[in-house]
Amino acid sequence: MSALRDALRDLPDGIFFDLLESDEAYLLVLDVPGVSAETLELVVEDRRISIEARREKDLPDEYHYLEENRSLFFEADLPLPNDAIETEAQAVVTNGVLELTLPKRETSDETTIDIVDDG
Repeated sequence: MSALRDALRDLPDGIFFDLLESDEAYLLVLDVPGVSAETLELVVEDRRISIEARREKDLPDEYHYLEENRSLFFEADLPLPNDAIETEAQAVVTNGVLELTLPKRETSDETTIDIVDDG
């Protein structure tokens, strides 16, 4: 999981996130203001999380930009924690906040080894 935490720390300064963990799952909460489900693409594949978000801005006809600092596009490629189940990931975006839940595999401290009677 430290690889995911390190990758999140490398995001641009204007990107804010929380990374939480329970016994059953990880929860990545990412601020994506101005982004809706229609302008967000989220893919979990090959042990990577790919996030692409577009912000739509309306510019009134009588105005033009003197300076534009609110990015229209955000892109991140993050490693998946080793114990996360990528096929069961779930995402919800509400009021510009993305919540990505990554369930964990059940881990056991004990491994049972089948023994074959060979004679």
